[in-house]
Amino acid sequence: MALSDLLYPDNPKRKQELIHLHQELLDCMSTNFHATNELVGVLNEHLGCTITPIEMRESSTVKENCENIIQVMSEIQHQVQKIDSDMKDKLEPVLYQKLYDIKEPELEKIAIAQRVFSIIFGEATSTAAMVAIKLLGSNHLTLTVSKLIGVLAQIGASVLGGVSITIIGLGLEMILHAILGAVERCQLLTAVRSYEKHLAEFKAASEKYQRAIHEVTSLVRQQVQ
Repeated sequence: MALSDLLYPDNPKRKQELIHLHQELLDCMSTNFHATNELVGVLNEHLGCTITPIEMRESSTVKENCENIIQVMSEIQHQVQKIDSDMKDKLEPVLYQKLYDIKEPELEKIAIAQRVFSIIFGEATSTAAMVAIKLLGSNHLTLTVSKLIGVLAQIGASVLGGVSITIIGLGLEMILHAILGAVERCQLLTAVRSYEKHLAEFKAASEKYQRAIHEVTSLVRQQVQ
């Protein structure tokens, strides 16, 4: 038994907590990668985007994987802004305002968007127009993307950022060494509390992000059936 475990009897329990929290973090991150790729697939197929899908890299650290998904989420934000810019450039001000008028019928908005896409691409499907309207009108998606980018950046900059995502398959002591680094074992409680805080924020932001993406992708699936 380690000396720190003798001096601090709760350490073994906290070590197990730390491993469990790390696995939760990785599971949540993996789900975000999957949800992001679903949205990327919709944008590429229906709006002519060329965003490269992403995958969790087992040889990389938590920070590097955070940076990877942040980059793609930023590309998604850029594409939504570009759609808005195209609509503003091609439409008369009155029609452009209709796109954001909550009282305006959804079908009317889709028809307006389809007109613009027909000008840009030569042709456009109602599915493409529907996706565009959903993205433009979804403050929920815009806010959740921004929130999750912020949380991911915090995680990447924290003590968690330098940990490899492959450490779960290693021995307990090696995992703890990777997680804690220079942190003394007597500070396990601090490490656990830090993990809990970041994980709580990450899970809350992730759930909203995934729900927002599901709203878009489920509509597309219904449309193409």
